[in-house]
Amino acid sequence: MKKILEVKNITKIYKVYKSNLDRLKEIFFNKSYHKEYISNDNISFDLYEGETLGIIGVNGAGKSTILKQIVGVITPTSGDILKHGRVTALLELGTGFNSELTGYENIYLNGTLIGMSNKEIDSKLEEIINFSELGAYIYEPIKTYSSGMTMRLAFSIAIFSQPQILIVDEALSVGDAHFSAKCTKALKERKEQKMSIIYVSHDLNSLKLLCDRVILLNHGKIVDQGNPEEVINNYNYLISKLNENNLIYVKDEENSYGNFEVEIEEIKLLGTDSKSSIVSSGEKVVLVLKIKANKDTENVNIGFLIKDKFGQDIYGTSTKNFEKIYWQKHSNSV
Repeated sequence: MKKILEVKNITKIYKVYKSNLDRLKEIFFNKSYHKEYISNDNISFDLYEGETLGIIGVNGAGKSTILKQIVGVITPTSGDILKHGRVTALLELGTGFNSELTGYENIYLNGTLIGMSNKEIDSKLEEIINFSELGAYIYEPIKTYSSGMTMRLAFSIAIFSQPQILIVDEALSVGDAHFSAKCTKALKERKEQKMSIIYVSHDLNSLKLLCDRVILLNHGKIVDQGNPEEVINNYNYLISKLNENNLIYVKDEENSYGNFEVEIEEIKLLGTDSKSSIVSSGEKVVLVLKIKANKDTENVNIGFLIKDKFGQDIYGTSTKNFEKIYWQKHSNSV
């Protein structure tokens, strides 16, 4: 397969000063007055023609920093980046737009900034406007647009600029469900046309849907890469470790009720693949309960209800509907 991008041993180190005075002192006294923050630490990977590469990691892992270095917004402290084709990037929302100009005028401005000629823009103008679905708003100033409208225009320009490498950093998280689905379809079509894509998102389902390979960053380093399903499971496990104290239910006396012949002391919901309490769509889960029996009790029936983060009911049932229940006895607990 043809390499379209080569990232070789990239390290990015920022100097962090307590004040501007420390910057001056460092110049005049030839002494260090800064601390170093390593945003990317010896990162290497290749991107191939027609491949979609996902990059995931917690906030501050170094995802945006590596993308900005690929685009050329910032330079690496050390290492090399070899690009074999035009790169178009959707990074921070509104980048490359003039808020005083209309959407129509910004098509020419942004298109020029990403390397399109006026002739190319002219030939793609109608397709860009139609894809954006902005209608008459295309002739209104960008400053009147919502973030979703701005994203529509930015994505439309990027996808029709026909780059060899397209970088998408969380751009699809801004728009509505309809346009996000439209963008996903367009990315899949461009991939079939041999466009290479680097896709950064916290939407794990879209990563599974679009990506051939996923890289997991943590503290500026690549800690895993390969099959999207397996890397995402490792990401979920990493997240669960960061939030370990919040993922286990512990008995709450104040909100408990009943005759307390049996008490639920602890609950865990674990993914069978991720081995964590953060699970991906389609992943099987195991519900683990620690129950204390305060007296001899037979035929205990446990009901439970699973809700999402917004408090909406997802699923509920009870153990009387299960074919098998695995009990393990520990002294007075079951």
